[in-house]
Amino acid sequence: MAGIDSELDGEQRVVDGLYARLDELRAQARRRLASVRRAGPSGSPQNRSERDAFATLYEDRVAQLEAVEDRLAFGRLDLREGERRYIGRLGLTDEEQTPLLTDWRAPAAQAFYRATAAHPDGVARRRHLVTAGRRVTGLEDDVLDVDALAAAGVDPDSLAGVSGEGALLAALGAARTGRMGDIVATIQAEQDAIIRSELAGALVVQGGPGTGKTAVALHRAAFLLYAHRRLLERSGVLLVGPSRTFLRYIDQVLPSLGETGVVTATLAELYPGVEARGTEPDAVAEIKGRALMARVVARAVRQRQRVPAQPTSVRIDGRTVVVRPKDVAGAIARARRQNKPHNLARVTFVRDMLARLADQYVQQLAWDVPPEDRAEIVEDLRTTREIRIALNLAWMPLTPQGLLTDLWTKPHRLAAAAPELSDRERALLARPADAPWTAADVPLLDEAAELLGEDDQAARAQARADAERRTQELEYARQVLQSTGAGDLVSAEALADRFASSGPSLTTAERAAADRSWTYGHVVVDEAQELSAMAWRALLRRVPTRSLTIVGDVAQTSSAGGTHDWEAMLGPLLRGSWRLAELTVNYRTPATVAHAARRVALAAGLPVSPQTSARDVPDALRLHRVAGGDVTTAAAATARELAATVGQAGGAGRVAVVATPAHAAAVRRALDGTAEDAPGGELPDLEQTLVVLTPGQAKGLEFDVVVLVEPADVLAASAGDLYVAMTRPTHALHVVHAQDLPRGFVERS
Repeated sequence: MAGIDSELDGEQRVVDGLYARLDELRAQARRRLASVRRAGPSGSPQNRSERDAFATLYEDRVAQLEAVEDRLAFGRLDLREGERRYIGRLGLTDEEQTPLLTDWRAPAAQAFYRATAAHPDGVARRRHLVTAGRRVTGLEDDVLDVDALAAAGVDPDSLAGVSGEGALLAALGAARTGRMGDIVATIQAEQDAIIRSELAGALVVQGGPGTGKTAVALHRAAFLLYAHRRLLERSGVLLVGPSRTFLRYIDQVLPSLGETGVVTATLAELYPGVEARGTEPDAVAEIKGRALMARVVARAVRQRQRVPAQPTSVRIDGRTVVVRPKDVAGAIARARRQNKPHNLARVTFVRDMLARLADQYVQQLAWDVPPEDRAEIVEDLRTTREIRIALNLAWMPLTPQGLLTDLWTKPHRLAAAAPELSDRERALLARPADAPWTAADVPLLDEAAELLGEDDQAARAQARADAERRTQELEYARQVLQSTGAGDLVSAEALADRFASSGPSLTTAERAAADRSWTYGHVVVDEAQELSAMAWRALLRRVPTRSLTIVGDVAQTSSAGGTHDWEAMLGPLLRGSWRLAELTVNYRTPATVAHAARRVALAAGLPVSPQTSARDVPDALRLHRVAGGDVTTAAAATARELAATVGQAGGAGRVAVVATPAHAAAVRRALDGTAEDAPGGELPDLEQTLVVLTPGQAKGLEFDVVVLVEPADVLAASAGDLYVAMTRPTHALHVVHAQDLPRGFVERS
């Protein structure tokens, strides 16, 4: 015991020193920020933009340093050569740049996650530091090379514990808080291999419930930003989640890993200026998500380029010009040959038609027309109302919203554009013009925007001016960094981005959110099995390099237009340029519950991935048969009792009731306000002790205890939903039912 106490004291001194250095860096960053702010709004525009850029730089640095307070250091490697290396959330050096703490993402830290007794990778001992705040409360050692330790004179009595698995099991058993935590201290070897996988190409991470897919995706995003900073800091990393509530659930993970610049969005938020808050039946969303809808949108655009049936005569200054069908057909053909988007090609069409009409006008004059006079004639023709109407009818300028609204509200337009759909399917798509946009509309709006484009004359002039300004800003940024010595904090490219605005500097997220054509260096997609073919098309436009991390589980697919086979969905889109990695260990669900969920899923014909549970919990699966009573009232009573129990430990722990929408509403009524219900269809606050959710809302989340209501009804709606609902708990699943349980629920002897 004396040896272990001595080890604890020694580690406490090291941790104290690391926090002292962290506090120094925080104070330094705050002083620099205060100094920049004190400069005030005076000076030239260039000076003001420089001040704003550095203010943003130091604000980001302060935020990064503040976010790594908890478990700053969590590990130590004792190498065979005698070197001792501490592993933590970010890298720290002293004033002489001597390393004090190694960033978990650095190559030098990789052995902390992958070294084993069979393959020690030069490591004699791996130590896990257990901390509470800034205090070291425990140590756990993995001895990988006993001989090396003995040669170094390590006393066996100083070895703390027998295995670092205790740190993992403690993390798995900890009460949930309503916010997802990071796994940086307990990343396992198969997870680490995925996290550190190369940037290039699309990586599909398939794994059953509880295997840590989301955590791996987030840690991979943090790793890629560390390993490829220069490449990714300007274009950014996009994280796409299934809902805004889910994104709130995970929003503390990346900052705790030292990264604050990842752009997060749901599919419904990908199209700037559109709030897709509407809802619609699954059958409608499934039709909109089909790959053939790309052809439907393209056909709808092309059908707005029309040759008139009859000529149109227009009188101008006593002379007549005629908009002839054959001229319109020729102008349309010429514009289409340019293969430009509709609105950009329309510029060519209009110019061609105005030239043809000007020829008619000039032929009626008795004199030769000089070029400057001909330009005046063309302008007169362009501004004549009747001609504008005739040309617009032939080639109408369009917006994505207008095009899609016409399809949904005008049956004849949809019938012409979508002959592949049945009359019933087209009827399902019909809706009023003032109906709100839905998430399934967003990929179609994006498709239309890609095909329509905008008038590029102003864009070309702006692009030339932007390129010249960019060159000047880059050169100035290099000079500033050279004079200030801040090159270790930011690149010239990133600093130039901050110079670019004369007002408050825009973050990558803010710039990307306002620009539909923004392309990212990497995209992470969580719950990817739910995306339709059209959703994938919209996402792939945002990452032309096809550098993606795609995480999901095809056995949990609940969307009718989602993925049940990765090759079937991604093969046509990525053309073989993707690779598959699998997670095989369930760290969340107790083995008893996981086995039951697997049996139910297999009985329902779901493509369940093989997995092993890391642990079991006594009495993890409890069945409550309701005879002669209301199942929702019984579920509410069970949930209320469980919530009171988990709340005894200082409020730690969370309980969720998961049920079909009808049962969920009834449970909320029975709870009489005990479970918070948010207005407007939003999810309740996940930090509440007790929440009531549908299976779709519960997807991606986890709770200490789950009360599952009438699983037969959940199965009737979706086998995937039942699989999701059964695999949310970390400690216990209580099943409240009046009907017979689905096949596979109870193991047959």
